[in-house]
Amino acid sequence: MKKRKVSHTGLENPNSVSQLSKWLEETTDLSISDLRKDTVARMLNNHMVDGDAERMLQIRQELGKTSTKKYDAIETAVCDDGRLRGLLQFYGANRTGRFSGRLVQVQNLPRTYIGINLLPLIREAVKRREADKLRLLFGSIPDTLSQLIRTAFIPANGHKLVDADFSSIEARVVTWLAGEEWKLEVFRNGGDVYCATASNMFGVPVEKHGSNSELRQKGKIAELACGYGGGTGALIAMGALDMGIPEEDLQDIVSRWRQANQQIVNLWYKIENAAVTTIQTGQQTNVNGLIFTREFDLENDLDFMTMTLPSKRKLYYARPGLGENQWGKPSIIYYGVDQTTKQWTELETYGAKLVENAVQAISRDCLTLTIERLEAAGYPIVFHVHDEVVIDCEVNKADLDNVIKIMTMPISWAQGLPINADGWTGDFFRKD
Repeated sequence: MKKRKVSHTGLENPNSVSQLSKWLEETTDLSISDLRKDTVARMLNNHMVDGDAERMLQIRQELGKTSTKKYDAIETAVCDDGRLRGLLQFYGANRTGRFSGRLVQVQNLPRTYIGINLLPLIREAVKRREADKLRLLFGSIPDTLSQLIRTAFIPANGHKLVDADFSSIEARVVTWLAGEEWKLEVFRNGGDVYCATASNMFGVPVEKHGSNSELRQKGKIAELACGYGGGTGALIAMGALDMGIPEEDLQDIVSRWRQANQQIVNLWYKIENAAVTTIQTGQQTNVNGLIFTREFDLENDLDFMTMTLPSKRKLYYARPGLGENQWGKPSIIYYGVDQTTKQWTELETYGAKLVENAVQAISRDCLTLTIERLEAAGYPIVFHVHDEVVIDCEVNKADLDNVIKIMTMPISWAQGLPINADGWTGDFFRKD
């Protein structure tokens, strides 16, 4: 592959970002700021280059696929009996208590875009090392191997996998927590929340394959990006520009979503005010069932603000205090682990971020309760990914309908939360 890169560029070291950037600028007349993964993808997707430059970036994209290294991780971690263990760490995310991936990192496996009907054929071709067939059918062998990583996870002999996940669990939880009644009714009645959101945002009927269907896209990306205080930057990060939405439309989308979801927006500010009050006065505050308390252990010099969830589990914010944010307003600070540096340091938070913590923690508690119910019913969970469970069971026990029935049972501490689930059964792991 490196020889192909040299032949395309004539560079001494085509892996050098500075050399390759200079070559691309001379070849295309573009100004190349960096060659990160997302930059290369954007240049290719937007057809900003052609000819040798396009092929060069395609080769760089293929070589940049680190996801295939997961095969090495699988081989290293597999036990003598052919099974993988220890893939999850309990309470790995110290802010919300969610599980974290370990070893193979099953929580960030690459997506599979190859059609489900083709996957068995391709898996067999890989097993037989039929490289020419793979190259002929799909072009990029590294990309194909990357897409097949999920399918390396298979059940025991004579067993099936049953995979089920909560549908839009975080959107449902934040809607329930805020009391956004119109959206709760959409979830309860099995409606299309993206159409309903777009309809509320633009004041017209929106149908997925009918009237004003073009607005559904704006409703969808707003729903995905704006629930935790996201603005235009969040829309861009979610791919709004790549979807063809003009940048000048983004602020209008944010404003319309917030106007349509006033109870969720109000929840951000109520939560922030409650946390500030608790930090300042030590007074316990309660917002929609979330209880903020200042807790001390003077003997051991411990000081926490805690957020008690509906499940009665607590989230802890160490050494809380108040600072000043960039707008001159009170800023909530606490000590925790910086996700970038992994160092214990002072961190800043705010109302919408606290709502995100609460929603993800509540969603996690829904999942752990459901895991207990499924295990008690004889469905052994081999691993899970945030809102998704993977069950390895005998073929005659692989009853998806019953698994979904258990997953959608009411939760005593979350009365009125409209839970739904969906899934599949099969002979290898995949993303539906």
